[in-house]
Amino acid sequence: MNHQTKALKAIELLEKEYPDALCSLEYTDPLQLLIATRLAAQCTDKRVNMVTPELFSRFPDVDSFADADVAEVEELIKTCGLYKTKAKDIVAMCRMLKERFNGIVPDTIEELTLLPGVGRKTANLVVGDIYGKPAIVVDTHCIRITGRLGFHQLKDAVKIEKILKDLLPADKSNDFCHRLVLHGRAVCDARKPRCEDCTLKSICDFGMSRS
Repeated sequence: MNHQTKALKAIELLEKEYPDALCSLEYTDPLQLLIATRLAAQCTDKRVNMVTPELFSRFPDVDSFADADVAEVEELIKTCGLYKTKAKDIVAMCRMLKERFNGIVPDTIEELTLLPGVGRKTANLVVGDIYGKPAIVVDTHCIRITGRLGFHQLKDAVKIEKILKDLLPADKSNDFCHRLVLHGRAVCDARKPRCEDCTLKSICDFGMSRS
């Protein structure tokens, strides 16, 4: 089975297993998703969702974040880890949004990655989930599972994004990445993968090598 065929089969199997391909971060507007995704770096989505209600209540829009005292933001996001860097980035990104983008979250990878603390993973999530454009979010689950499937033997997220862009139909790519997150949490664990229960076991190089 070539990689193109395998990718289409993986999409089909994951769609059956996880019909609802939703982002697990809770948000109500583009800015909230942008900030929540920045907070999620080296932190669980569950923890971020516990922190953001109070954060977004205190700072409801780009203007309030741009004018925020970084120390106050630090205190509100402290349990997310790396909170000093994240707080600094959030305030700086909102200032840039206000000064350069009229307070509107951009809809391109190129513009989003100009913002402090925003890398391609965050930019792809915003572009895909907010603006409905083709996107590939290469997070730890995506790297692990697509590697185990045999699409690559890499850790470089940018190179993996390019490989997957060539393999995945554009209209399926965003949901595919969401489903990889769900599958990584439920079955394809980093340390103890449950290959015997995996919907992808018939096409997975790693799983077949363990059988």
